[in-house]
Amino acid sequence: MKISPTRIAVYFFAFFLVSGIYSCKNNNKKESTDSQEETTISNDPFFKLSLAQWSLNKPIFAGELDPMDFAKKANEMGFEGIEYVSGFYAEKIKNAENPETAMQETLDLLKAASEKHGVENVLIMVDGEGELASPEPEIRNKAVDNHKKWVDAAEFLGCHSIRVNLFGTDDKDEWKETATDGLSKLAEYASEKNINILVENHGGFSSNAALLAEVMEAVNMKNCGTLPDFGNFCLKREGGEQWEAKCIEEYPKYKGVQEMMPYAIAVSAKSYDFNEEGQETTIDFAQMLEIVKEAGYTGFIGVEYEGENLSPEEGIKATRDLLIAEGNKLNK
Repeated sequence: MKISPTRIAVYFFAFFLVSGIYSCKNNNKKESTDSQEETTISNDPFFKLSLAQWSLNKPIFAGELDPMDFAKKANEMGFEGIEYVSGFYAEKIKNAENPETAMQETLDLLKAASEKHGVENVLIMVDGEGELASPEPEIRNKAVDNHKKWVDAAEFLGCHSIRVNLFGTDDKDEWKETATDGLSKLAEYASEKNINILVENHGGFSSNAALLAEVMEAVNMKNCGTLPDFGNFCLKREGGEQWEAKCIEEYPKYKGVQEMMPYAIAVSAKSYDFNEEGQETTIDFAQMLEIVKEAGYTGFIGVEYEGENLSPEEGIKATRDLLIAEGNKLNK
């Protein structure tokens, strides 16, 4: 359902009275779809807001939005930071006559766009570069090498991290050992670039927060941490599928975020649907933000809308506005 226009109007009217001005730290601006009136996001919450590029996957896949225009789009919606998805650029770079040159040309354009539109490059979500937790040393080491170019890319863009996946084996004890090895090797390389390696709860054993915490303790490196996602706690899907299929076993999400927060260097606010009051129908954002704040986290929280009932822009705005509203409550 769409968020009540009346509720949105009341919220923004109250905000004007309290702050006297509608501005954010970097004066980033967004455009209202209807009136093109420029507004900006409040920086009153204890966190900053970034936009996860995956929220725009539908218009990008449909050819309606060029991923090279991500910074512009995020700025128009009032975000301070942006979180890239490697997959929106990787195929074109890989198929270029000279992949290294294509990578650098892409990075040059992305960096210039972020500077032009006044948004901070936060992190790169890296997919499709191999299994960092593979039980086969050759496959695992190859995955480590494949990820290094994205570490270099993050350094060039001024990001603080890359997010990686930890797939490779269905044996829990073996996964803990191989995941520790793959992460340690990649984090060692990334430490030379001042880049963090983050693991998101992204399915399989990585969504078992207690087990992931054990891996973090085993790696024991300052630049290796977690990216707690509010909604990605599926442990098993029908037919053993990794994605898409119905989830048949799920880790407790509030417990999971709490267990991941001691190692968190970034946070992702996943959302799916909203009621007429603007509340997420499957995740208690107030409870999630309380857990995040109690952990002492004050960095970026990425907006990642994955719902079907709102358009990507409507879902992004609904998630953003809910985070602001609940975040402001925690400051009172």
